[in-house]
Amino acid sequence: MTEETSTLIVPNDEYLKAGIHIGTKFRTKYMSNFIYKTRSDGLSVLNIQAIDERLKLAAKMLSHYAPEDILVVCRRETGVKPVQMFGKATGAKVFAGRYPPGTMTNPALKYYTEAKIMLVGDAWPDKNAVDDALKAGIPVIALCDTNNQSNNIDLVIPCNNKGKKSLGLVFWVLAKLYMEYRGLSNKGQAFGYSIDDFSEE
Repeated sequence: MTEETSTLIVPNDEYLKAGIHIGTKFRTKYMSNFIYKTRSDGLSVLNIQAIDERLKLAAKMLSHYAPEDILVVCRRETGVKPVQMFGKATGAKVFAGRYPPGTMTNPALKYYTEAKIMLVGDAWPDKNAVDDALKAGIPVIALCDTNNQSNNIDLVIPCNNKGKKSLGLVFWVLAKLYMEYRGLSNKGQAFGYSIDDFSEE
């Protein structure tokens, strides 16, 4: 094992198996910084080292906030279970499914909720949530594929944000690191949840 791969959060094979690095055929100018190569079938491949580094950065950023101050939003169906499990493991607030505009900005709504930081599964389908966060003046972390724009995003996590295994792995890693950085579990200790717990069947 090289020094480079030994610093990864999970073994390189785990990332590859989950397809966390497989992008789309479309690439935006911003996401090109994270693209390692384009395959012969036209799909862009994301740099695993960059994914790993951004996951650490995101978890570190989240760890500055108490669980009740974090709101995780994911409209994509493949992200429902991973997001719910993230909430269960960390205590963060989650919104899986369609996010109604005004959830964070209109106190008159019965589902009104407050947060100090937001994590979204995809900046495009979750744009209502991103708009709300912008109005509320809170930072946004977003999972972004090769076809995403990065408007109004404070921290981008490059990854396959569509596949169920990839989303399961991303939210498992973020939950595990969040708990470690908050001092709620020890590094190297069993996390209590497996990657499979976070992935759709």
